[in-house]
Amino acid sequence: MSRPFTPRNSSPASFIRVNGKIRAREVRVIGVDGKQLGVIPLSDAINLARTHAVDLVEISPNAVPPVCRLVDFGKFRYELAKKEKDSRKHQHASTVKEVQLSPRIDPHDLGIKVQHAINFLCEDMKVKVALKFRGREMAHTEVGFQVIQKFIELITPFGHPDFQPKLVGRAINLMISPLPRNKRAKNPRHADEPLHVADEPDEADEAPEKPREKPAHKPKVAVTEQPAADGLGSPFANLEVKTE
Repeated sequence: MSRPFTPRNSSPASFIRVNGKIRAREVRVIGVDGKQLGVIPLSDAINLARTHAVDLVEISPNAVPPVCRLVDFGKFRYELAKKEKDSRKHQHASTVKEVQLSPRIDPHDLGIKVQHAINFLCEDMKVKVALKFRGREMAHTEVGFQVIQKFIELITPFGHPDFQPKLVGRAINLMISPLPRNKRAKNPRHADEPLHVADEPDEADEAPEKPREKPAHKPKVAVTEQPAADGLGSPFANLEVKTE
């Protein structure tokens, strides 16, 4: 029968022996307060752990006798996972990210490529820059070197080239390493924020104000006097109303 494969997402805590899974007859015990309690039989160590409502965790299985600790296993796994996560942060320096350019790259696209490289460098990753020539572009390699130099100028506050740009085959290669954190500029707040800030519009360029709406037309009333048709002398008999 073949041996089972080790799961890829297994954590170091899954290989630690706890309580009854410990195989040694005697163990060296470290108490809850961190003090050594000496070498005692395994059964007495397990009973001691139950008395303190904790677990007996084997932390050094290769020692003679093995070293165990009185601690809550859930808390122990949390501390172990936290240390493993912190150790992974220092492994980014060996990670290499690639950014590809072209001799006829648009300035806006170049700014986006630079911003991606800045994000990688601020995470302590190396950046490999590759500018590839196609067809007749090989006749003007100086254009590609100008693009690379522009890229280096924009990336200077965050990283430095490990060597001068080299033309290898049909591509210019460059490796950029991040600067130390105390000498490196801060990463912009947003990853998609452009490197340049657009000029604010002048007052003359601002949109003109909307014209005020004219009030609705109100009819004018003209009052003229007319001779009375009868002799009653009504005050309204001599009025004629006209609307425009």
